[in-house]
Amino acid sequence: MATRDVENGPVLGTPDDFPDRPRRRGRLVVHLVIGVLVAIIAGGWGYVMWSMTAGGSGAPSQVVTFNVEGPTRAEITFEVYKPDDRVAVCRLRALDVNHGEVGSKEVRIPAGEGSKQLKESLDTSGQATSVHIQYCNLV
Repeated sequence: MATRDVENGPVLGTPDDFPDRPRRRGRLVVHLVIGVLVAIIAGGWGYVMWSMTAGGSGAPSQVVTFNVEGPTRAEITFEVYKPDDRVAVCRLRALDVNHGEVGSKEVRIPAGEGSKQLKESLDTSGQATSVHIQYCNLV
């Protein structure tokens, strides 16, 4: 230690004091494997997102208005946008104050009619507080 203090060099040494590192091989293979795994995961996630949208088979729809007519009946007016040559099936739901389903109905919109506004009534098993469209799919 006393000899190190006398010299003007660094305490831990210089890079020339240590042997060269051995060459590493196989980094390209590791990077290719990681790339393939990332591509598989991204493709799987894309497929999941695509399948959650029903593969593009949904018909856009929107609620125009709804009216709760009493503890056993609710009415909804809604619009469905679909191609003229396709049939659409829409499921309507009536919910209570706790967001529990108290009524539902499937409505079939025949081919030959494009975008259309419909008015439907739902029988309910309790007092509904809202009515909405759960889905509209092209058949």
